[in-house]
Amino acid sequence: MSEQDTHGVIAGVAELLPVLRERAQETEDGRRIPDESIKSLQETGFFKLLQPKTYGGYEADPVTFYTAVKMIASACGSTGWVASILGVHPWHLALFEPQAQEDVWSEDFDTRISSSYAPMGKATVVDGGYRLSGRWSFSSGCDHATWVLLGAPAFADGKPVDFCTYLLPIADYKIIDVWDTVGLRGTGSNDILVEDVFVPQHRTLSFRLTSKCKTPGQDVNPGPLYRLPYGSVHPSTITAPIIGMAQGAYDAHVEHQRRRVRAAYAGEQSKEDSFAKVRIAEAASEIDAAWLQLTHNIDELYQFARRGDKLPFSTRLRVRRDQVRGTERAIAAVDRLFENSGGRALKVGTPIQRFWRDAHAGRVHAANDPERAYTMFGTGEFGLPVENAMV
Repeated sequence: MSEQDTHGVIAGVAELLPVLRERAQETEDGRRIPDESIKSLQETGFFKLLQPKTYGGYEADPVTFYTAVKMIASACGSTGWVASILGVHPWHLALFEPQAQEDVWSEDFDTRISSSYAPMGKATVVDGGYRLSGRWSFSSGCDHATWVLLGAPAFADGKPVDFCTYLLPIADYKIIDVWDTVGLRGTGSNDILVEDVFVPQHRTLSFRLTSKCKTPGQDVNPGPLYRLPYGSVHPSTITAPIIGMAQGAYDAHVEHQRRRVRAAYAGEQSKEDSFAKVRIAEAASEIDAAWLQLTHNIDELYQFARRGDKLPFSTRLRVRRDQVRGTERAIAAVDRLFENSGGRALKVGTPIQRFWRDAHAGRVHAANDPERAYTMFGTGEFGLPVENAMV
């Protein structure tokens, strides 16, 4: 992707932000992203940032993708979350067998894929592939996708033999509308139901291969983007929109404080309150630190891949450490601001309380468990083996 194309996508996203901001309450009330928002994002080229050039994509560097995600989430948390999730799946599909990519993109380069990677189902090895059944939760943006990626263990003779991601067309699954939450209400993260469906071998990908960064898709997609670890790219896809939500909360808080008059303090203007200024400075620093660490680490990995060097495992561990730390910093910033926003910020429809709820909803994603990521990092620092596919 040329630098001019990159600027074009980012500029298109920037132009869209006021509209997404205006639709934020509509998005929350509807419990899904409006079709108009998805269409507008598609027209900017956003969903093709991580898609292979072979199938009409841009193969942009990952920092460009995360930057766009952060921008979108700063306008609407739910839209940023769904954009990030749907936007990373072209990257994941590019790791699959070439035939799987052909199945999805041969007729339409704009085909979208949702996911639910948690092992909520079961696959059984059969001739030519697997029989898959189960019910998966939290498939964000599934109403805007016609394929899905699902995670499940594979069994042979009653014993687990692998853990894979399975790619299914919409004819093979049902969407169950269950999404009714206090945060990220607009993401439409509904359940996916699969009842004894055959999945051909070429539409499966073992996590053992993704953790080794050696996947069959690299035969047709040899670029550095597709040599990055799943355990770095996907968790960062979760943290980037949360940092964006923190930025959105920050912007809304500063604007709110400019106009706020505190009756309880003899009509003091909040913009003259030195304590309010301290909180703003603290929050800004936390957001900046989270973003700088995330983008620096991902870019460092990407530069190793561009040079064709082996990706240092210590760097991969640092990516996970700072990814979860980035989420923690973002949440701390949002909390610090929300505490000082006053009672009027609690009103339904105000952006501050919506960003606060959305950020905390994103925090509970499994990719944000700090203890697991920190334990892996500490284990690596002691020179001990780290057995985890999410690195």
